[in-house]
Amino acid sequence: MLEQKIFDNTKNAFSLKTDSELERAYFLFKMISKQPLVKIGTTVTRFALNANLPVEGLIRATVFDHFCGGISEKDCVSTIEKMYEKGVHSVLDFSVEGKETENLFDEALERVISLVQFAKDKPGMPFSVFKPTGFGRFELFRKVTEKETLTPAEEDEWDRIVQRFDKVCKIAKECDIKLLVDSEESWMQGAADDLVLSMMRKYNTEKPIVFNTLQCYRWDRLAYLKELHQDSMEKGYKLGMKIVRGAYMEKERARAKEKGYDSPICKDKPETDAHFNAMLVYVLDNLSDIWAFVGSHNEESNYLAIEIMEQKEIPRNDPRIWFGQLYGMSDHISFNLAENGYNVAKYVPFGPVKDVMPYLIRRAEENTSVAGQTNRELTLLKQERERRDI
Repeated sequence: MLEQKIFDNTKNAFSLKTDSELERAYFLFKMISKQPLVKIGTTVTRFALNANLPVEGLIRATVFDHFCGGISEKDCVSTIEKMYEKGVHSVLDFSVEGKETENLFDEALERVISLVQFAKDKPGMPFSVFKPTGFGRFELFRKVTEKETLTPAEEDEWDRIVQRFDKVCKIAKECDIKLLVDSEESWMQGAADDLVLSMMRKYNTEKPIVFNTLQCYRWDRLAYLKELHQDSMEKGYKLGMKIVRGAYMEKERARAKEKGYDSPICKDKPETDAHFNAMLVYVLDNLSDIWAFVGSHNEESNYLAIEIMEQKEIPRNDPRIWFGQLYGMSDHISFNLAENGYNVAKYVPFGPVKDVMPYLIRRAEENTSVAGQTNRELTLLKQERERRDI
């Protein structure tokens, strides 16, 4: 039986951090824990970058280097290699958001393809990842989701999005790299789900290559997962499912209120937690058909997965089950799971400092809204500082 306190091992959790990096992490989470400071900091940062003030060096030395692997793939290699030595794999995520032109979508496609090929033959990089709106306009995904009539030009534009999806999925299969497709806002997600489903039917015939992402703060996702499972058994393909709690809650509720429809989000955190855990149980009950990427910073959910695996006598390194957390967060979960023999992958964002700032600001704001998680990080960092006597 696995000791239920494995996540308390701070020596292992922070083994890759130098004393100065540990101090920086403690300082950052201390700042993130104070909501007014986050609001001021993000506002000032946006202004400074938009005004082309010389702040990139400061950002790079603090928040960027803590939450990102670097500005390029090659910049990330030392981080990938160090983590792999500890049994933690990497998912390189080119975290540039908000691009809206065809040439930039083509550039994003080529970037993701290059990342898939970069990962090939690197045992520390079994996955690659992209966002649907990296390959096409958000508004077009929305129109398709809400079944609005497209103009002939938009039909052509949608065909190009489909072709981009197909091209990268085909190359992922050729390279034997699992491809995670992130989820976004509910009012564009229906089109993305249908597109990913078509890719799973085409490329997951032997094993999952294409993984969709289910945001469990949406109360309809367990029913959707069961529908997909039934479809996969009828049509003869395997499901790849990444389950996460979700990243757009405030925006989802605000739009539902503004537009006058029922919120797609669970009413509170306990309901979200219960929904996540129900989906986790369902996936682990059906591993013959569904491979799981458990994306969670919640200790209880990770312990639940461990417990189910033990009850079912599933090997800790079973290739059908992966645990995932974000780089710079929840090292006590990632590195202790890896130390105990589980498959673990960190999402490692990278990209030019200015372009990645929207992602980093969203991370800071999300951490602020989950006070318990930030306090847990601070407590563990403090314990490790005391253990090292710094």
